[in-house]
Amino acid sequence: MSASKPISLTTVKPLQTASRRRAPLGLIIVAIVVVGLALVPLVYLLMRAAGASPLAWQQLFQPRTLRILSNSLLLAVTVTVSSIVLAVPLVWLLVRTDLPGRRFWTVALVLPLVIPSYVGAFTLLAMFGPRGILQGWLEPLGVQRLPEIYGFPGAWLILTLFTFPYVLLTVRATWRRLDAGLEEAGRSLGHGSWSVFWRVTWPQLRPAIAAGGLLVALYTLSDFGAVSLLRFNVFTMAIYTQYRSSFDRSLAALLSLVLVALTLGILWGEQRARGKARLSRSNAAGRPARPVRLGWWTPIALILPAVIVVLALALPLGVMLSWLMQGIENGETWRPVGAAIVNSLTAGTLAAVVTVLAALPVAILAARYRGTLSHWLERGAYIGYGLPGVVIGLSLVFFGANYLPALYQTMAILIFAYAVRFLPQALGSTRSSLLQVSPRLDEAARSLGLSPWQTWRRVILPLVRPGILAGAALVFLTVLKELPVTLMLAPNGFSTLATQIWSATAEAFFARAALPSLILVLVSSLSVWIILSQDRDRVEQA
Repeated sequence: MSASKPISLTTVKPLQTASRRRAPLGLIIVAIVVVGLALVPLVYLLMRAAGASPLAWQQLFQPRTLRILSNSLLLAVTVTVSSIVLAVPLVWLLVRTDLPGRRFWTVALVLPLVIPSYVGAFTLLAMFGPRGILQGWLEPLGVQRLPEIYGFPGAWLILTLFTFPYVLLTVRATWRRLDAGLEEAGRSLGHGSWSVFWRVTWPQLRPAIAAGGLLVALYTLSDFGAVSLLRFNVFTMAIYTQYRSSFDRSLAALLSLVLVALTLGILWGEQRARGKARLSRSNAAGRPARPVRLGWWTPIALILPAVIVVLALALPLGVMLSWLMQGIENGETWRPVGAAIVNSLTAGTLAAVVTVLAALPVAILAARYRGTLSHWLERGAYIGYGLPGVVIGLSLVFFGANYLPALYQTMAILIFAYAVRFLPQALGSTRSSLLQVSPRLDEAARSLGLSPWQTWRRVILPLVRPGILAGAALVFLTVLKELPVTLMLAPNGFSTLATQIWSATAEAFFARAALPSLILVLVSSLSVWIILSQDRDRVEQA
């Protein structure tokens, strides 16, 4: 065996044949319409940029723009790398070892995903910031001021703690389905544990790591709440400032187009990192690996998940509970949250259904009919996720007010904005599930006389349903946390948990924000349960 190539995986030739089949015309048309609608914000930016004044173009090429670009790249790269470095060892501990309480640690390590980044930033600032809780504890010991956490260090820490579960979920789902026989074959050929990992396991994990890293990088580029609170100047802050402070929004549009270019660069890097391997199997899942016994390493192994859970989950929840108790002691009168809960659940459910239905045709093309068209349609669907919510909101305000006034500030346009923003989440999960189902099953079903629709409904859908439901749960979760789009496009009087939290914290009424924050975490936890349960179902069906 050549030392430069990994041990052969289960690459299936019929998949290559299937990828060259001509896609149904109706499927292509629907996918083009979906992606075309998802690119509406980009059309708005191009229209604005086309009318930009020479002064706007001159401002674009100022040194300040280069600093913003370098800050955005630095934050996206460091958060993505840190998330991968955290998630991969954690998944190994959860999936391949006898770590005590693995089910508890799995749930606890995914739950930070339900905490909005701006809520996490508020709570960590309350704990570690100037005159924060920790400094109050340390003042009797002579500590008068803690190190500054504003700027890059704080933004990097916050976004890493609350986005690494994206990588953990995708890698865990793949690692649980790996065939231990391949690793044993590598060892039988004389390879050690590290060699087997890099030559056998890593090539199979690489697409999942790339998919999770893509979500982390795009989320980091589009985040506004955390970076604004921590005063780290990136594109989202610069764009928001231009939109709020300038009557001419051309410069903001030009800055947004630079952000689109960054998104395209990240998509290209994810495609290269994903590789070209096709890992579908038509046979049953291989034998699971025997858990590695940690022995006397167990206490040391518990340190990593314990520290992460304390920083990313226990500490924010503790601060929120502390605020809640202070509010109760001070007689805080919370605004009714019942309507906000109903509104959040309604918007999240509708957005999840619409987004999953929109993602299906694009995912089927990308997984079953690979080619130039399907490639560019899939890439185009990811553009919206890399844009700040304020850009998507303003683009739909522009089109709604000028071309569709009947839909302006209605639930319909709000759900459409959510679908544009979070289409990649449903697309990625559905596409990954489809790639796990061999095209041989399609061919076998057709040979038995089933029509394409019957084949999909009776054969393919039951196998990919866990992935579809997991994608819907992820969309539901992120819609509950979404802030700029909701603030700009929601119908008059439509208040959600996220908007109540933001309005309270913006006025420094932290006790008032505690109750809706805790309810948001509780409701969002249901999505985490669905995602983890669907992952378990996929393993059982494999």
